[in-house]
Amino acid sequence: MQISKYMLASERDQLWGLTVTTIGYEEIGPGDPYPTRGHADGYYFDVEKGRILPEYQLLYIIEGEGDFQSTTFGKAKLKEGDFFLLFPDEWHSYHPSNTKGWKKYWIGFKGRNMDERVRAGFLSPTKPIYHVGYSPEIIHLYKTAYQTALEEAAYSQQRLAGIVNHLIGTMYSLERNIELKSRSMMHVEMVNKAILRIREELESPLTIQQVAEDLGMSYSNFRKLFKEHTGLSPATYQQELRLQRAKELLTTTTMSIKEIAYRLNFESPDYFSSKFKAKTGRKPTDLRQ
Repeated sequence: MQISKYMLASERDQLWGLTVTTIGYEEIGPGDPYPTRGHADGYYFDVEKGRILPEYQLLYIIEGEGDFQSTTFGKAKLKEGDFFLLFPDEWHSYHPSNTKGWKKYWIGFKGRNMDERVRAGFLSPTKPIYHVGYSPEIIHLYKTAYQTALEEAAYSQQRLAGIVNHLIGTMYSLERNIELKSRSMMHVEMVNKAILRIREELESPLTIQQVAEDLGMSYSNFRKLFKEHTGLSPATYQQELRLQRAKELLTTTTMSIKEIAYRLNFESPDYFSSKFKAKTGRKPTDLRQ
């Protein structure tokens, strides 16, 4: 099943900066032939040969899955909740899964507003797929755009341009926020790994630079990330743990202060004593007594 509407834009409309060319919805069941018939000239394409459009199209899959490929990006799988963006003069091809089919909306448009976003790097053929998940808000925007196109009231192109901008802004912000949350979780895991290693190797000559390197990060980025999550620099955190361990050794063993200092990898007994006093307000000898 397919419903679609093709739009015309006057020269005056084009001065608005963005005009809509086509909008529609399709349902492709498992094993159904694809593409469907009923496309206007220039829009129908052979999946194997692909096509090149003179416009942008923003497509949103609400059910099912499929495959996508383009000259710049290469190949990728598409799934429910994915947007994929087609760029003018960029060869591409796509099709639904033969076993699952798909349901998707699309809207085509052109104009300098989009061209400027691409030039500014907000959107690029190198990243045509956006994973945003299922969104009733997005579906509502597509439905509103289709109804607006059917009515073809005066200045409908300006209203449609606003809907397209809303769609693109929603797509862009949703995925960026998902990425930030995902990155935050990844950062938490990295810091937790670092904490565990520092604790487990408290009496080894482990350096913070070595921890950062093993995590695949620069020292400066690791230090910043660690402090954001713990409130302490990694070096300070390591030293605090070593001083706590020193208290334990001073009160539960007969090891000398010199032995404790070197066991915990302080530069010298004097350096250990000065750091211990700065932290606790007492010398190691006072605690031992």
